[in-house]
Amino acid sequence: MSAVAPPVTLGTWAGTRTAAAGASVVAGMPSEAIRFRLERVNFWYGSQQALYDISLSIPACAVTAFIGPSGCGKSTLLRLLNRMNDLIEGTRHTGQVLLDGEDIYAPGQDVVELRRRVGMVFQKSNPFPKSIYENVAFGPRMAGWRSGRALDELVERCLRQAALWEEVKDRLHTSAWALSGGQQQRLCIARALATQPEVLLMDEPCSALDPKSTQAVEELILQLKQHYTIVIVTHNMQQAMRVADFTAFFYEGRLIENGPTAEMFAHPKEKRTADYLSGRFG
Repeated sequence: MSAVAPPVTLGTWAGTRTAAAGASVVAGMPSEAIRFRLERVNFWYGSQQALYDISLSIPACAVTAFIGPSGCGKSTLLRLLNRMNDLIEGTRHTGQVLLDGEDIYAPGQDVVELRRRVGMVFQKSNPFPKSIYENVAFGPRMAGWRSGRALDELVERCLRQAALWEEVKDRLHTSAWALSGGQQQRLCIARALATQPEVLLMDEPCSALDPKSTQAVEELILQLKQHYTIVIVTHNMQQAMRVADFTAFFYEGRLIENGPTAEMFAHPKEKRTADYLSGRFG
């Protein structure tokens, strides 16, 4: 895994809006602190356009939240970041999606390697019908790892990173389906970490969890951002305030506003942002 940039703090940059084409970009952030940069991205499902002229920078080693009402394009944009939309027939896009300055949609890109670097955790926990151990070991085994001490150490390290090791260390070879919902979601995070990614995409990872499990996952996100770039889709405004360093608000496929979370929630620049954050629609 390539070296990651140091964490970006709220004091190191300011989110600003440009007038050109309504694009929303980050000003004042050094290029080495940017992990993803989207430039005028449009996206279609067949003839239906879902995203319009999205320009956005996503900082390294920080949590960026995508918020907005259902159907506004949040999850579509999230899936663009590791080309998961490629699996849907009839989709297409224009514009550039740059990861560390390189267009991930350029000809010849290795999609398998991209998805190793950019892992994903889905809304519903989806452990494989295997043991806890084999769920975490699955990715490394596909990459050629063999059973042995190195694999054992990797599994333990990922379970520890996912704050799950102490709960499962005595039953690693029992079914992952026997875990609680919150434990299953943390297992899926450990499984994503096992491929040694640089970025974690999380699509509403707490929507099906109880408050206690949600708290555990949120605390985990705050720990992981020290080493990983995290992008989370959430409908929970309180969750965005708790975990996100930066927030981007979408409406009807358009990026309306983005910037430091505390600043956006306290002083939104756009009326639609203020109306959404205050609960007037959504």
